[in-house]
Amino acid sequence: MYTIKAWTDDFPGLKAGITTRNGGESKGCYASLNMGLHVGDESYDVVKNKGKIAQSLHFPLDKWTAAEQTHGNNVHTVDPLERGRGSTNYSTSIKDTDGFVTSHKGILLTMCYADCVPLYFLDKHTGKIGAAHAGWKGTVGKIGPAVITRFLETGSRVSDIEAVIGPSICRNCYVVDDRVMDGVKKVLEDGGDLPYNLKEEGQYHLDLKEVNRLLLLQYGLDEEQIHTSGYCSSCSDDFYSFRRDEGNTGRMMSFIGWKE
Repeated sequence: MYTIKAWTDDFPGLKAGITTRNGGESKGCYASLNMGLHVGDESYDVVKNKGKIAQSLHFPLDKWTAAEQTHGNNVHTVDPLERGRGSTNYSTSIKDTDGFVTSHKGILLTMCYADCVPLYFLDKHTGKIGAAHAGWKGTVGKIGPAVITRFLETGSRVSDIEAVIGPSICRNCYVVDDRVMDGVKKVLEDGGDLPYNLKEEGQYHLDLKEVNRLLLLQYGLDEEQIHTSGYCSSCSDDFYSFRRDEGNTGRMMSFIGWKE
């Protein structure tokens, strides 16, 4: 498990980070700390894995909230009545959601990944938190800016918001086609270094983390408000990778929440 130490050191009541694939109960292609209830793994093993993380974080499962992630740009504001949704039963997850925001303590916002980009948000003045799942569709749909918009709608100032871009597939490992690149080009402003390069005709290396960073900059965050992980989910055996494992794999889980 990796934590966002810059935040958790400054705010001892905050839990924020991402799980690895190590130290769990899952078998076969899901070995071993699979956190995804929706990928075909035995739900009993997944819940045991989640229980281990809950114990480590001192954050009970009945206070976790999970999403039915659909690679969209919908953001949901989580209230205390939604604690526990999706934590042990995927069918109770918040529907059609790839972004969470909450101002309440005692709620752990969770999302699952296997190459897509984990985004974390913190208003360092009010304590408001957010999380998002940014695959290429969510990225070009501006899921990151959509979370910030929800922050601003509920009283945050852009200058108080920090963002972390978590471990995900790197530029060298992520090859995409013209369809993906057309979407990326439409949302990026002209100028600066391009977050992609041509591999061969119709194939491109794409830095999805950098696309998300550029979109946050376009939306008004400054360079020093955005922090990007150097870890690649495909390069490192510590993580699940949909690309590397050809679709048969588990999921890491991002988490962020204030203890009560």
